[in-house]
Amino acid sequence: MTGSERSELACGLSSLSVFRGLLAKKELSALLAFLKCEGDSREKMELYGEFVFSLADSGYCFSDFLRKAVCEDENFYVKCSASHKPIPRSAAENAAAELRLFTRLTALSAEDLCSSVGSPGYVPKFENSATDFEKLYAERLSQIGRFGYGIFASSAMFRVQDGNIVPVASADKTSPEDFIGYDEERRRVMENTKALADGRPAANVLLCGDAGTGKSSTVKACANYFFDSGVRLIELRKDQLFSLPAVMDHISGNPLKFIVFIDDLSFNKNDDCFGMLKAALEGSASAKAENAVIYATSNRRHIIKESFSEREGDDIHRSDTVQELMSLSDRFGLTVYFSKPGKALYLEIVHGLARRNGITKDPSALDIEAEAFALRRGSRSPRTAEQFVMSLM
Repeated sequence: MTGSERSELACGLSSLSVFRGLLAKKELSALLAFLKCEGDSREKMELYGEFVFSLADSGYCFSDFLRKAVCEDENFYVKCSASHKPIPRSAAENAAAELRLFTRLTALSAEDLCSSVGSPGYVPKFENSATDFEKLYAERLSQIGRFGYGIFASSAMFRVQDGNIVPVASADKTSPEDFIGYDEERRRVMENTKALADGRPAANVLLCGDAGTGKSSTVKACANYFFDSGVRLIELRKDQLFSLPAVMDHISGNPLKFIVFIDDLSFNKNDDCFGMLKAALEGSASAKAENAVIYATSNRRHIIKESFSEREGDDIHRSDTVQELMSLSDRFGLTVYFSKPGKALYLEIVHGLARRNGITKDPSALDIEAEAFALRRGSRSPRTAEQFVMSLM
């Protein structure tokens, strides 16, 4: 590569307009600094080494980094495509030119980049695989409802942190195949989620019942199972429900479908977040996105904590007030109850988990030990069964 070719690539990257956000990434920033350098061989190789070092998170493969960065970039062009809005001809031409530039970059080797530096000695290597970015991006846009764009192309599960939606690090990988028992309960939740993924009417879901029965795991398994169908999960803590309208506004119009997940939900009568959730469940335009449903879990059938003293007082309409508080759970279109397993189901789960983990033990002895373990823990549940089996490993 000649000096003029390096300068040409530097000018191309510097003038990015559609994919300009990529320049904020350390990999492209380091590459651009190297290409622009007019210093001596030592300075150029120092910048080149910084570029190769920056690729560590991508397995030292530049093309892998660039494919991921381009496909996840949230820009004007992809937003217009996703919402079927007209794209200005200038933006379309700019995007095509920049995609061709990216294609050219994935054809370069370490030797190509450093050939004009002089005689630097050892040249650090990196991986690169030629990629047709125009073809790749066209395919991506044609299935934008499956893949999404921006941050939502990167993961199946997200949470709210400091007012921003961020991917969940080490997200739960639970799948429907991991479960034993509660087939009918999970079937109902899965079918509702499939309706969401298919763009059909889907209900808000309340998964209620005893602790440790797999309510939260069921929701996360649905998100993982329907990831390739364009479903994403955003988890909100109860104390973050004030952010619900902002979250709904952020995802409204996105081609993906969303489960807004609230785990272990319960309210006090005067809880400030009560109204936020009520408005969303009732379909308020300011609190509900058309491409989202709310899934909540609770260990209580009625998710309002109410004491007998709260039934009394001088409220003329206290019966109406109590009814409103107690009926919040009824505003979920689908309620699925997970009860504690009986002895037979508990032992079925124990034996299934034992087989899955390669534990060979006399079935009768396993039953006795599993029951004794549950007795010490105070109850039978799938969680107790899993903890018992883990104790045998």
